[in-house]
Amino acid sequence: MSPRPAARPGGRSARVQQAVHTAVRDLQTEHGSADLTVPQIAGRAGVTPSTIYRRWGSLQELLSDVAVERLRPEALPADLGSLRADLEHWAADFLEEMSSPPGRSYIRDALAGDPDGSNAGQCSAYAAEQVETIIERAVRRGEHVPAGETVMDHVVAPMMYRVLFRPGLLDAQYARELVATVFYRLMPLP
Repeated sequence: MSPRPAARPGGRSARVQQAVHTAVRDLQTEHGSADLTVPQIAGRAGVTPSTIYRRWGSLQELLSDVAVERLRPEALPADLGSLRADLEHWAADFLEEMSSPPGRSYIRDALAGDPDGSNAGQCSAYAAEQVETIIERAVRRGEHVPAGETVMDHVVAPMMYRVLFRPGLLDAQYARELVATVFYRLMPLP
């Protein structure tokens, strides 16, 4: 079981987490991830190495935690006026971000230090929240919509498979084709 708490801490714990995350991000930018050490991160963050080990357990779990935060979407999905346009735009952006060198690195880090699967679940929840936002907007516009899990299974899952295992076969057209599959093959007629 991971030593990380389930809920985000407040007070001093929040400040420590922020300082450590900032130190990791800064050191990754300056030197890359390969040579990072807990003492180096602790020194930059102004905490002791034992604080990092107590909170995260290992360097890999810390890198995983930071990667999950970096994979958190920064904004709501664009509202282009229709379900299809919104999904196509979001899927193309998602694919571009996840398949970029930093995106692939964050995914690898998030999964590598994830002994209980909670980070993978959080990353999935980020995508599902974005999809649900798009679907809820379409419902308010009176559009016929697929289930969120349908979009996750037929758009997000194939993209993540390609990002992880076949990265050379990715472009915005692929994302649009996956969205088209949802519209043409999976959505029942109204």
